Amino acid sequence: MPTLAALDTKKFGGDGAPLAIYNATIPFTDATPAVKWDGEWHITIEVFRDLGLAFAAVLLLIYALMVGWFRSFLTPLIVMAAIPFSLVGILPAHAAMDAFFTATSMIGFMAGAGIVVRNSIILVDFIEQRIAEGMPLDEAVIDAGAVRFRPMLLTALAVVVGGAVILFDPIFQGLAISLMAGEIASLLISRMAVPVLYFAAHTEDRSPSVMS
Repeated sequence: MPTLAALDTKKFGGDGAPLAIYNATIPFTDATPAVKWDGEWHITIEVFRDLGLAFAAVLLLIYALMVGWFRSFLTPLIVMAAIPFSLVGILPAHAAMDAFFTATSMIGFMAGAGIVVRNSIILVDFIEQRIAEGMPLDEAVIDAGAVRFRPMLLTALAVVVGGAVILFDPIFQGLAISLMAGEIASLLISRMAVPVLYFAAHTEDRSPSVMS
């Protein structure tokens, strides 16, 4: 890229201005020299742009739904905090498999986000059920991590088994890696992180229960 920018455009009929380089947009005129990254690169940029916007819209919708369910603006943020945890597994897994993070990888990350949120909801809902039954907050978060681990593990194993079928497919390998590695990483991290975040966010609100 620096080499292209350093080219003398006068040699190609230009006025000496720096060479214009375009990615997702098309040059307005062909009267001056320019470089357009087209083909697969153009498609990749557009796909990631569109998927990123769609993912942002989905996150807002998920947040709005959980605000209505939990009747809290903070609890949905705790639940959704587990989504980035999947990247802890997705990125190293791509490196280990010597695979590029493609559009199908992004789709797998987005699909896995739904599973991750579902696991977090299981934990938070269980915590609030135990608190409603009179259990102290500190005991409730510990109980949630222990009791709800089995259904979360079964979900992760189902995703891994299903994803293994397309793990070595040349097109959908990225999707399989994202689903499998993301689910495993999120399972191990969110099981501890979500209850801890919930405890930290609600300790002051329910300090009498904790003290008992």
